[in-house]
Amino acid sequence: MNPLLEEFRHHYLHDPHRSTTEISDIILGGQDGLVNVLGVILGIAAATGDPQVIIVAGLAATFAESVSMSAVAYTSTIASADVYESEREREYRHIEKAPTLEREEVIEIYQRKGFSGELLNKIVDTITANTDVWVAVMMAEEHGLTPTNRRHALRSALVVGISAIVGSMIPMIPFFILSIPVQTSMLLSVLVAALTLFIVGAYKAKLTIGSPGKSGLEMAAIGTLSALVGYAVGALLKIPGAQ
Repeated sequence: MNPLLEEFRHHYLHDPHRSTTEISDIILGGQDGLVNVLGVILGIAAATGDPQVIIVAGLAATFAESVSMSAVAYTSTIASADVYESEREREYRHIEKAPTLEREEVIEIYQRKGFSGELLNKIVDTITANTDVWVAVMMAEEHGLTPTNRRHALRSALVVGISAIVGSMIPMIPFFILSIPVQTSMLLSVLVAALTLFIVGAYKAKLTIGSPGKSGLEMAAIGTLSALVGYAVGALLKIPGAQ
């Protein structure tokens, strides 16, 4: 097989970014669960000061959040697959009915990338020699879409859901230590959550681009400030006679 065609096949028809997607799912579920549950337990703690109520509310939010995030991950993956398949079928029809026009679009795409002359012609000839590769190139370069496998929907839902549970449990840890005052548990919860968000933000930057320190600080600051909204609401609606 033509080595250039094989390279195009691998780049456009395979799914080389699956591991990155799974890491994104882990970060999405974990971060969302942590921030949301932190906001809930801070609000409940500010309003009631009752450790048992805080734990019950936190656990309820944890599992509700997990189910909700799993459902969103599943449906969004299916929706992405539907959009991709619909656009792909449309591209097949365009290539069948107007191949000359579609070929011109490929030429324009690679001219913008800086190719010209014989090399440009070779690339275009290679792409248009295989309909599947041709369509995949148009999907990626013209529409900015990448293939989404429907079989990954359930896996994505599970990864996001489990990550949401793990993330949600992190800020609750201090409240399980009933021997310490609620106010101390609240402070420890915020600190543990902020540290976790910093580590996640720094790790994400290492996998992508940017400064790990800056990314970590940004994620910690945004997440903590978001959760403190819950505390503000709880403080404003404090139950009379609560600790």
